Amino acid sequence: MSEEQLAALLAKLKDDAGLQEKLKGAADDLDAVAAIAKEAGFDISKAAWLKYQANQTLELSDEELERVAGGQGDPDGLSKHCGLSIVKSCD
Repeated sequence: MSEEQLAALLAKLKDDAGLQEKLKGAADDLDAVAAIAKEAGFDISKAAWLKYQANQTLELSDEELERVAGGQGDPDGLSKHCGLSIVKSCD
Protein backbone atom coordinates (compact mmCIF):
# COMPACT_ATOMS: atom_id res chain seq x y z
CA MET A 1 0.00 0.00 0.00
CA SER A 2 2.80 2.42 0.80
CA GLU A 3 4.23 2.10 -2.74
CA GLU A 4 0.84 3.02 -4.21
CA GLN A 5 0.54 5.91 -1.79
CA LEU A 6 4.04 7.07 -2.73
CA ALA A 7 3.13 7.01 -6.43
CA ALA A 8 -0.01 9.04 -5.69
CA LEU A 9 2.00 11.54 -3.62
CA LEU A 10 4.56 11.96 -6.41
CA ALA A 11 1.75 12.55 -8.90
CA LYS A 12 0.27 15.23 -6.63
CA LEU A 13 3.64 16.89 -6.21
CA LYS A 14 3.77 17.64 -9.93
CA ASP A 15 0.95 20.15 -9.52
CA ASP A 16 1.29 21.28 -5.90
CA ALA A 17 4.13 23.75 -5.41
CA GLY A 18 3.22 24.29 -1.75
CA LEU A 19 3.53 20.60 -0.97
CA GLN A 20 6.80 20.47 -2.93
CA GLU A 21 8.24 23.25 -0.77
CA LYS A 22 7.13 21.59 2.46
CA LEU A 23 8.71 18.28 1.50
CA LYS A 24 11.88 19.90 0.17
CA GLY A 25 12.46 21.46 3.56
CA ALA A 26 12.03 18.10 5.26
CA ALA A 27 13.66 15.82 2.69
CA ASP A 28 16.37 14.64 5.11
CA ASP A 29 13.98 14.05 8.02
CA LEU A 30 12.04 10.83 7.46
CA ASP A 31 9.64 11.51 10.32
CA ALA A 32 8.83 14.97 8.93
CA VAL A 33 8.33 13.60 5.41
CA ALA A 34 5.92 10.97 6.71
CA ALA A 35 4.04 13.59 8.74
CA ILE A 36 3.75 16.02 5.81
CA ALA A 37 2.59 13.23 3.52
CA LYS A 38 0.02 12.13 6.10
CA GLU A 39 -1.22 15.71 6.46
CA ALA A 40 -1.68 15.76 2.66
CA GLY A 41 -3.69 12.51 2.84
CA PHE A 42 -1.01 9.95 1.97
CA ASP A 43 0.23 7.05 4.10
CA ILE A 44 3.92 6.88 3.19
CA SER A 45 6.29 4.68 5.15
CA LYS A 46 9.77 5.86 5.95
CA ALA A 47 11.12 2.81 4.13
CA ALA A 48 9.21 3.67 0.95
CA TRP A 49 10.54 7.24 1.01
CA LEU A 50 14.10 6.07 1.64
CA LYS A 51 13.84 3.58 -1.21
CA TYR A 52 12.53 6.34 -3.49
CA GLN A 53 15.45 8.61 -2.59
CA ALA A 54 17.95 5.79 -3.12
CA ASN A 55 16.51 5.02 -6.54
CA GLN A 56 16.80 8.68 -7.53
CA THR A 57 20.44 8.72 -6.46
CA LEU A 58 21.17 5.59 -8.49
CA GLU A 59 19.94 7.39 -11.60
CA LEU A 60 22.73 9.96 -11.42
CA SER A 61 25.59 9.59 -13.89
CA ASP A 62 29.14 9.27 -12.58
CA GLU A 63 29.82 12.88 -13.60
CA GLU A 64 26.72 14.11 -11.77
CA LEU A 65 27.68 12.16 -8.66
CA GLU A 66 31.20 13.63 -8.75
CA ARG A 67 29.87 17.20 -8.96
CA VAL A 68 27.31 16.71 -6.21
CA ALA A 69 29.72 14.82 -3.92
CA GLY A 70 32.51 17.30 -4.65
CA GLY A 71 30.48 20.21 -3.35
CA GLN A 72 30.32 21.99 -6.68
CA GLY A 73 26.73 22.88 -6.05
CA ASP A 74 24.06 22.52 -8.67
CA PRO A 75 25.18 24.50 -11.71
CA ASP A 76 23.23 22.37 -14.17
CA GLY A 77 20.10 21.70 -12.14
CA LEU A 78 21.26 18.32 -10.87
CA SER A 79 19.10 18.67 -7.79
CA LYS A 80 16.14 17.63 -9.90
CA HIS A 81 17.53 14.10 -9.55
CA CYS A 82 17.93 14.18 -5.78
CA GLY A 83 15.34 14.00 -3.11
CA LEU A 84 12.09 15.74 -3.91
CA SER A 85 13.01 17.94 -6.80
CA ILE A 86 12.78 15.02 -9.19
CA VAL A 87 9.05 15.53 -9.38
CA LYS A 88 9.55 18.84 -11.15
CA SER A 89 10.93 17.03 -14.19
CA CYS A 90 8.60 14.03 -14.21
CA ASP A 91 6.03 14.08 -16.97
